[in-house]
Amino acid sequence: MSEFVDNLSEVFALFGPVRAKRMFGGYGIYHADFMFALVEDDVLYLKADEQSVAAFTRQGLQPFEYEKDNKTIKLSYYTAPEEIFDDPETAREWAVLAFEAALRCRKPKRKTTSKRK
Repeated sequence: MSEFVDNLSEVFALFGPVRAKRMFGGYGIYHADFMFALVEDDVLYLKADEQSVAAFTRQGLQPFEYEKDNKTIKLSYYTAPEEIFDDPETAREWAVLAFEAALRCRKPKRKTTSKRK
């Protein structure tokens, strides 16, 4: 794991425990089994949704994008503001915003029906 990713536990200390899981070329950052952030090339991106995206765009933060089959793919993650690395309270606020977006975006569990005769 990179030193940058290892340091995220300290960055988000006021928010709570986080863990990193290797995925593709980067890492998914999880809290309570929900991915609320990702890291690609030592850049932190936080989860956004319809309710929170304005907070990111107001600050001029950029979406996570990658190229696939000559197309630009945009995900609902935005660069984290730099001040979170120096201010634990700001880091907590942004982590809560991203975590709440992750909760809102979760897919409902499929209901299983049992057939009894």
